[in-house]
Amino acid sequence: MNAAVRPDAPAIRQARADNPKMRERDLARQLGISEAEFVAAWCGEGALRVSPDANELLTGLEAVGEVMALTRNESAVHEKIGTYDKVVTGAHSAMVLGEQIDLRIFPKVWAHGFAVEKRDGDEIRRSLQFFDAQGEAVHKVHLRPGSNLYAYQNLVSRLAIADQSQKVAVKAMEVAIDAAPAGAVASMEELRDRWSRLTDTHQFFGMLKALNLTRLQALDMVGQDYAWLLDADAVSAMFSHSVQEQIPIMCFVGNRGCIQIHKGPLQNVQPMGPWLNVMDKTFHLHLRMDHIRQAWVVRKPTKDGHVTSIEAYDAAGEMVIQFFGARHEGEAERGDWRFIAENLPRVPQSSAA
Repeated sequence: MNAAVRPDAPAIRQARADNPKMRERDLARQLGISEAEFVAAWCGEGALRVSPDANELLTGLEAVGEVMALTRNESAVHEKIGTYDKVVTGAHSAMVLGEQIDLRIFPKVWAHGFAVEKRDGDEIRRSLQFFDAQGEAVHKVHLRPGSNLYAYQNLVSRLAIADQSQKVAVKAMEVAIDAAPAGAVASMEELRDRWSRLTDTHQFFGMLKALNLTRLQALDMVGQDYAWLLDADAVSAMFSHSVQEQIPIMCFVGNRGCIQIHKGPLQNVQPMGPWLNVMDKTFHLHLRMDHIRQAWVVRKPTKDGHVTSIEAYDAAGEMVIQFFGARHEGEAERGDWRFIAENLPRVPQSSAA
């Protein structure tokens, strides 16, 4: 939508009043604006603009106690209840390494922040919401009944900024982060050689960058001893087997500014329409199964033996969600997880070519 015809704050608030049950993200899209612009319309009326300083936020959240952390992309919403502890700050990347809340954060992507209060009957629901330069949500923190309200209010006071206008400037949406690079020249032999010499899963991104390949290009090229395409029902089957056999898994959902990780067995998986929902005590996942266009099993060598992941991608080639068997550094991969991954229904090799 042209910036000249974007709705102003009163028009946005009126649209909310006219559509009280619509999700804010969906209503913002209907109005032709970003979610950050939608939230900004309430500055001075329940919302406060705050600094998007991820490191200061993470340090301050340690005192707030139990909260719900939410990270999402277009196709998956990942929610974890717990505390922000074992925080590691950094200019290029920051981490939260707690037992429940486990995050990898890229602070330079964070561009806009808000502290939001909404009345729900006799209760006030409080959250901190952060967005990238395009106005897309990167991370949200929702207070719980047991949260330390005094510590939260102190944190909000420290983060509050002078500019409290009801309008934020957002940039045009960038080209997809995993768009094919120009002039990709790596051969299958080069890729297989570099892949075979991996000693840690974290080296994978650097390998792709050095070879000028996207993830999907690499998966498609490397050969079926390292990566193979799964049948459309394989992700649902993985959930069913993991619940039935109580296999602890790691579930990664991320966007450009944050990756959120769950580790542990799954208990309560509930399909509902296009959504597959996990509704466990401290972990909720909402996954749009109809957005998954490709799912792969990927084997990466490490110093502890090869590690197997299941990765799902959308129509644009963006990763929606990624799964591993739960393990600690220095441990071999779980045999039960590997067995499930290697026995999920595959696309026949001739069809995958």
